[in-house]
Amino acid sequence: MLRSLFCLVVLCSTTVLAAADLSTEVLIYGGTPGGIAAALAAARDGRKVVLVEQTPRIGGLTTSGLSHTDFHSFESLTGSFLDFANRVQQHYVEAYGANSQQVHDCFRGTFAEPKVNLLVFQSMLAEHDNITLKTGWTLAFLSGSKNQDRKRIDSVSFQLSDGQTMRVQAAMFIDATYEGDLMAMAGIRFRVGREGREEYGESLAPEKGDHQLQAYNFRLIMTRDPANRVVPSAPEGYRREDFTEVLPLLASQKLKTIFGYPRGCIFKAQTPPLPNGKYDINDVSTGLVRLSLPGKNTEWPEGNATVRARIFKEHLRDQTGLLYFLQNDKTVPEPFRKEAAEWGWCQDEFVETGHLPPQLYVREARRMKGLRIFTQQDSEYTPGDARAILHRDSIAMGDYGNNCHGTGHEGPRFGGHHSGEFYNPVPPYQIPYGTLVPREFENVLVPVAASSSHVGFCALRLEPIWMSLGQAAGHAASQAIVDRIPVQQVNVQQLQQRLHSVGSATIYVSDVLPGHPDFIAVQWWGTRGGLHGLASTPAKPGGRGKRIASQYTEAALGHSAELNQPLDESLRSRWQKIFPMENPEQIKTRGDWIRTAWRLHQSKPAP
Repeated sequence: MLRSLFCLVVLCSTTVLAAADLSTEVLIYGGTPGGIAAALAAARDGRKVVLVEQTPRIGGLTTSGLSHTDFHSFESLTGSFLDFANRVQQHYVEAYGANSQQVHDCFRGTFAEPKVNLLVFQSMLAEHDNITLKTGWTLAFLSGSKNQDRKRIDSVSFQLSDGQTMRVQAAMFIDATYEGDLMAMAGIRFRVGREGREEYGESLAPEKGDHQLQAYNFRLIMTRDPANRVVPSAPEGYRREDFTEVLPLLASQKLKTIFGYPRGCIFKAQTPPLPNGKYDINDVSTGLVRLSLPGKNTEWPEGNATVRARIFKEHLRDQTGLLYFLQNDKTVPEPFRKEAAEWGWCQDEFVETGHLPPQLYVREARRMKGLRIFTQQDSEYTPGDARAILHRDSIAMGDYGNNCHGTGHEGPRFGGHHSGEFYNPVPPYQIPYGTLVPREFENVLVPVAASSSHVGFCALRLEPIWMSLGQAAGHAASQAIVDRIPVQQVNVQQLQQRLHSVGSATIYVSDVLPGHPDFIAVQWWGTRGGLHGLASTPAKPGGRGKRIASQYTEAALGHSAELNQPLDESLRSRWQKIFPMENPEQIKTRGDWIRTAWRLHQSKPAP
């Protein structure tokens, strides 16, 4: 799909651009976690950065209700997200004490109140004088030029809240919006909807492609604490008749509670709870009553502000209206009504928006069609191996499966079921650099609306992964500026080395984590393929360690380096083919081999 609002100005080499209102090296549009990570990475590399967020609040869903971070094992958290989580935990330590319930409930900083997430993001950005943050700015138009076979963006103009227009000129541009608005305006190719099964050979794809999207809902933040509870009121446009069909389900005893986890309820109150008695409320996967509304969001990706506002209000009216009905309507059986009435909004959250999240959970919108399209196969096992397909050009990794809450709905609103829903267990996987890179533009990167199929995107669409992709984009943008090259020519090995140096992993290694003295060497070796073949495919797909809580587990099985293990002849022979060394028989352990290989690699002159 290619729909462009790009105002392309073809310039010869002698043309001089008119002075911009603001000039920078890297312009990032989208103050999502991915955008924030990109800004921090570029700034740490010494670049001058302007980060623009179209709403008044930075942080995307992480500060707008998605407070139970989606991941499986702590070993998958690296780079900028791990830094963020550590700071969140430190906030609770300083505020309540190291042995407090709040520190326990923050789950190493991955479960936090939205207001705390916001505070931490703000403090991280404030540490860098070379980051300029602008909120409430929306895209107006672009100007650019053409350089042989590729195009460039030269400047972006924004509409300010007071009606003025601000033009920003930059060397590099990063689209970090959930919707891919900047890339679409530029004319970068993208896709909306699902591919058919034959297009990429994906078993989870539908037989035929269509325009269905993964459904949206709000991630409400609620509490039962009377001291902090705000009683919900009827939303604008409330219609009682929209919800009466839920009554037969309540009478049938198929629903056990109004709030619960993970099944048999209407509102999924994610457990364990957040600090200070708050809950992240989500859609009940495969449930009889859903908060996600397939088909109600199809206009969102390419819709203007008016269209998106209408869809936002429709979702808000449905989800808060259902709660109001269950709490107040006399036809609701008293036990259910009494239970529902115990819950309310949090007085100290989302104060500016009536204690309701300011952003809708946009699970999927546009997806770029870039240099490399991430598909289902990229997160599947290497035959006979515990590890997923090897990507030597990996710039990030994740451990969450392809996860889709549904793209269609069959049957009645209450009691029907979503179609296009799947939850696919996979091993930890790598994400190639080309997933960030458009084909047409030499100075644009897209880490959030990343290049992927619908099924592939359902593995990428998690904030820790988006932050890893954003961090990679920020460092890649800096590298392209310093080397004066298009993003397509960025030296990926150099980019990987920069990522490893700041604790961002490009392959999952469960026993050599950021901060370990061998982290950089092991990441380099694993990304070359050295850690593949150490363990066989587990009998159960996506084999995990012992469950810690709900979806969270100990490390993925078969993904340790075991550096102290003796180096047997078979492994020595295989590793010698990956990186030939003199007198390999003298090296006795895995760790010694990897350290020696890394030292020799570093001693070689740069290409």
